[in-house]
Amino acid sequence: MLTVLIVGVVFFRGSASNDGASDDTTPAVAETTSTAEGIGTTVASTPVDSTSTTLNDDTGSDPDLPPLKEVVLELVFDGFRQPSGITAPVGDDRLFVLQRVGVIRILDADRVMADPAFLDISDRVLAGGIEQGLLGLAFHPDYDNNGKFYVYYTDRGGRRQLSQFSISVSDPNRARSDSEVVLLELEQPPNATDIRHYGGQVVFGPDGYLWLSLGDGADSRAQGQDPDTLYGTIIRIDVDNGDPYAIPVDNPFVAGGGAPEVWVFGLRNPWRFSIDPVDRLIYIADVGHADQEEVDVLPIDEGGFNLGWSDMEGTRCFHKQDCDPSDYTSPVITYSHEVGLSITGGFVYRGDEIPEFRGIYFYSDWVRQWIRTFRLVDGQVTEERDMTEQLGGPVGQINSFGLDGHGELYFVTHEGQIYRFTAVR
Repeated sequence: MLTVLIVGVVFFRGSASNDGASDDTTPAVAETTSTAEGIGTTVASTPVDSTSTTLNDDTGSDPDLPPLKEVVLELVFDGFRQPSGITAPVGDDRLFVLQRVGVIRILDADRVMADPAFLDISDRVLAGGIEQGLLGLAFHPDYDNNGKFYVYYTDRGGRRQLSQFSISVSDPNRARSDSEVVLLELEQPPNATDIRHYGGQVVFGPDGYLWLSLGDGADSRAQGQDPDTLYGTIIRIDVDNGDPYAIPVDNPFVAGGGAPEVWVFGLRNPWRFSIDPVDRLIYIADVGHADQEEVDVLPIDEGGFNLGWSDMEGTRCFHKQDCDPSDYTSPVITYSHEVGLSITGGFVYRGDEIPEFRGIYFYSDWVRQWIRTFRLVDGQVTEERDMTEQLGGPVGQINSFGLDGHGELYFVTHEGQIYRFTAVR
């Protein structure tokens, strides 16, 4: 069992303690437990079983594998400078690690760092605030043939920027920094109270479209409930058509009622979302302000959902005193700030090494440094589990989870480590 001692850090990422007073105020009324439309029911913050090791074996253990004894964290690499993400093209044996300062490094199949960097755009990335910098990376579904990938970062002017880059023709371990094509550029909203809430996850869905999360820019009252703005949303665009992109014809606001790029709105700072291609669900972890963190789960074949911010925070009315919870889509799970203070969203595990965990969603809290899981069955949260102690105790502030090219699960810590979930049999 791997055990790591981490000294506490005082930074809070997008949580109440670091928001300006003019950004968000004391909630309007008490918590409500009503459930709105959408998948699942809202689960109030309750103790999570940290001792049970029984798994709902929906997929069954692989008969060719020995029985699972435990799952541990394997330290893959130590020494990155504030890594903000980890990913790989499908089928690739390498790992691509983002550093907030604007550098992407490769760990080869032996987990040795390749030199020089895959991409270095530190000359155009602003990483002054804890939520700024190089925040997202996604490889085109046809990356093996076209060499295109997409990054999201805050530029030197503090703008949010989504850009396309291409790899070198002569070296697959190098990208061309001069190949940048800017697809989207947004200033912070005019009434932003801080250099925060940029979102930053970039994902290609099974639909072939690019999905990007954009936080409310610390301007919640003006942005959260306005689908005509891109702030506080997840957008969905077609990067293979249009100039610089096209709008998918089935986006919810193509005919009006909101910005055509918007797929879902009413988010504060969605710090990591992922799409489960098996159940065709999107899992969105949204960082709360005063009292609640939440996970929203929605079908990717629908759109236009209003997740409530800032009329609501989690399951309770917030800026709107007389809010009706049925007007919004409720989270499937919440937890209070007595339990954690800044959620980091993860993935539903679909890998081969730990088939007993297929269908289990992993997430964490950046401040309290725990790792928890649950399974969604017919829209209901089941098998909630705190795995922190089983995995060797807190291992640091988890900035991001990620999958390698074969679907195995990793995470990166703010302190610079790369960990992999590994089966012991």
